[in-house]
Amino acid sequence: MAKVLLIALLSILLAGCLGSPEGVVAIDGFDKQRYLGRWYEVARLDHSFERGLSNVTAEYSLREDGGIRVINRGYSSEASAWQEAEGRAYFVADERQGHLKVSFFGPFYGSYIIFEMDKSDYGYAFVAGNSTDYLWLLARTPTISPLLREQFIQQVTKLGFDPEALIFVDQGLNKPPAAEAN
Repeated sequence: MAKVLLIALLSILLAGCLGSPEGVVAIDGFDKQRYLGRWYEVARLDHSFERGLSNVTAEYSLREDGGIRVINRGYSSEASAWQEAEGRAYFVADERQGHLKVSFFGPFYGSYIIFEMDKSDYGYAFVAGNSTDYLWLLARTPTISPLLREQFIQQVTKLGFDPEALIFVDQGLNKPPAAEAN
């Protein structure tokens, strides 16, 4: 009986990690192939695994098992070194829905919910975790327009995230070459 209770408790805890904040709904019409490649972290809420990092990027590629390989990379000025973490992601349900589960630590997964996106160009994505403590603004370029920044702030404020706590990431080392800037 104790084993059954332990398994039930662990299932409930793990399922909670794959939930979403109230009002946050994953996009439909998601295209995994178009999402692959490099994304720049423009903004985030602070958390221990990225604390103090600048020039943060996420690189997504296909895994042999059908999942997505995730490489997060950022620069720690305190350590004067680049830090990198490799994870894996899988769709929670339908691959056409932008809700994935991501793991960087063994069997433990967390929600990765794409709730707003530029579906025409895949130029930006608003991403949440399982609570209002996890939030990212990703873009294909190191900088975004003031209009997109304001759109992000307004939308996440309505969803219960704390806009005052947002960190806008220094991407100084990730500036595109002059030929790409045009």
